[in-house]
Amino acid sequence: MTQRALIIGASGGIGAAVAQNLTHRGWEVHGLSRARDGLDLTDQASVDAQLSTLEGPYELVFMASGILAADGSAPEKALSQIRQKSFEEVFKVNTFGVGYVLRHAPKLLPKKGRSVLAVLTARVGSIGDNQIGGWHAYRASKAAANQLVHGAAIELGRSHKEAIAVALHPGTVATDFTAEYAARHSTVTPAEAADNLVTVMLGLTQAESGQFFDYAHKPIVW
Repeated sequence: MTQRALIIGASGGIGAAVAQNLTHRGWEVHGLSRARDGLDLTDQASVDAQLSTLEGPYELVFMASGILAADGSAPEKALSQIRQKSFEEVFKVNTFGVGYVLRHAPKLLPKKGRSVLAVLTARVGSIGDNQIGGWHAYRASKAAANQLVHGAAIELGRSHKEAIAVALHPGTVATDFTAEYAARHSTVTPAEAADNLVTVMLGLTQAESGQFFDYAHKPIVW
């Protein structure tokens, strides 16, 4: 029987590459995005309208959407650069949007059998790994998203015994998303990142639900 995947943010660099990778592996892939489908993660009504009509279940739900800063802004380098508009916009996509999607997870995943719910966050969302500060809105929004994923794993563990919910860090991927900030870091192509992430997702065990992993399946401290 063909396995089914739902990709949220399927038109972005990583989301599109993950969709393509899964298709090549024989999965049936359904993608949603703002650009193609009008999905607005900052608006619960938009998320509800899109996700409530889907005909699941999906053995894999992967959420790849996110922003570094509001349009016309840049990640903060100092506390003094925090501004309400940018802070709110980053949280609306990176945190609120995750919550709006997660509320549909129990209906999207199968009640029986192995399934994976994975949300793309970022290593910079790790509080324990933060050694240099800065990027306050992005870091805080991803840390909050990690908490939502952890809570979802606990709740799903009660109703969907074989579901696995995790937060994932993709590494630094050469996309428009990172173009201005990747100069000092080694990057991988979206295709390479997708292959790494799919390999991790397909290799997860039930005992790993509720955790935070990088592209090499190595745990990241919260």
